[in-house]
Amino acid sequence: MDRGTAKAAFANVLVNTLIANVTTSFLWFALTFWVYIETQSVLATGVIGGAYMLLIAFFAMVFGTMVDRHRKHTIMLISSVISAAAFLLAGVLYVWQPESALLDLGGPWFWAFALIILCGGVVEQLRNIALSTTVTLLVEEDKRDRANGLVGTVQGLAFLVTSVFSGLSIGFLGMGWTLAIAIAAMALTFVHLLFIRIPEGTPEPDAGASGALDFRGSVRAIRLAPGLFALIVFSTFNNLIGGVYMALMDPYGLTLFDAQTWGFALAFASTGFLIGGGLVAKFGLGPKPMRTLLLIVIAMGLLGAVFMLREWWPLYVVGMWLYMALVPPAEAAEQTVIQKVVPYERQGRVFGVAAAMEAAAAPITAFLIAPLAEFLIIPYMKTPAGNAQWGWLLGEGEARGIALICLFAGLVMVVVGGLAFLTRSYRRLTDLYANAPAQQIDGEEPATEQPGAPAGDAAPTPEHARLDAAADGTPVVDPVSARGGRAGREGTSPRRDHDAG
Repeated sequence: MDRGTAKAAFANVLVNTLIANVTTSFLWFALTFWVYIETQSVLATGVIGGAYMLLIAFFAMVFGTMVDRHRKHTIMLISSVISAAAFLLAGVLYVWQPESALLDLGGPWFWAFALIILCGGVVEQLRNIALSTTVTLLVEEDKRDRANGLVGTVQGLAFLVTSVFSGLSIGFLGMGWTLAIAIAAMALTFVHLLFIRIPEGTPEPDAGASGALDFRGSVRAIRLAPGLFALIVFSTFNNLIGGVYMALMDPYGLTLFDAQTWGFALAFASTGFLIGGGLVAKFGLGPKPMRTLLLIVIAMGLLGAVFMLREWWPLYVVGMWLYMALVPPAEAAEQTVIQKVVPYERQGRVFGVAAAMEAAAAPITAFLIAPLAEFLIIPYMKTPAGNAQWGWLLGEGEARGIALICLFAGLVMVVVGGLAFLTRSYRRLTDLYANAPAQQIDGEEPATEQPGAPAGDAAPTPEHARLDAAADGTPVVDPVSARGGRAGREGTSPRRDHDAG
């Protein structure tokens, strides 16, 4: 593949994804603001937010299967068409029905209107999964971590833009013109995609896959990479802890600021996404992205534990900024590992499983922690007993109960991140990442055999990776053969060429 062509294609795809992500997030945020302003219903906005995450969790694995079965350019076109059609249908419904009907929480039109917009936003996840696999397709292996940093920067920019301009659009233009902007922007992404050429072949059918949801194929791909399932579970657990901050960030911020000032403070903090992604794009993640990921998680836990220790707004805003700056490197590390150790033809399904598990995690914690905080911990911290026990650490203020919850959530994250260094899954996945051969994509010529390698040994496919039975019966996967490379000799572990002599 010509590197210049691939680089230009990746840049165009990244710009296109930026516009699409900004558009879908813009309308999604605007819907939430509009519903709350007009109805003052926390229940309605909560249901909309929960439904959005649950729909992503439900469809992510289906999207991953689609990505593996079709060309990435086709997938992105499908995503743009569905989103544009959904937003256009919502616009027709807005013109057809009076606002009073669309805002009647007991009527069918409100839920139909919200669901249509939600579907248009959720299908954007299809494009995001395709983008993660496109990084593998278009970017050289030693530069993928930097490319993933650029992806994180794009997503951070989308969050920054939408968190500010969605509210302004609803306040100054109303829901009707906001819908018109979203429809026009999605049409623009579709037209732009028509002029983008991604150098890719047509995916070969997977004989072992069946149905729209190839769950077995996803599990098989994950199992062939030792430690990968543990990485996904670890990321899901981090999202569970992140759900604590998701549930309590706004209430704590609104304790320190009025609504308008809090909006600007949140916009400033979200610039951390841009800086974090930019640093990864500039410097990469180092030779061991798994180690980088765990160190970042420990740092995020420390920040989450301390940025509410005192009810002082500079501490909170700076702490949020630093926390958000660490999110893109953490996500880039996970993506970089998957892009290296999972065969390209199965990456969509693996990214789909990861997205499904991680999307479901944060809302679950948010739903659990919000009532626990409101009815138990916050009232306790307002009692003399609570203040006497924790006042020396958390100081005084109106939201010391929230601070206590975030303190323990952060400490849990630190402990789990530290213990992960001691696990066999960490060591096996680190070894697999170091020894996995380069991806062979779209008929590219295989790497030249090294001197001294036995001739005529065909590289086994990932589905037929060699499994050695350990003494305790646990399957041990040769890390090179698991990714489709040359297996180590029977009874020995694979070694790098420079170690052979």
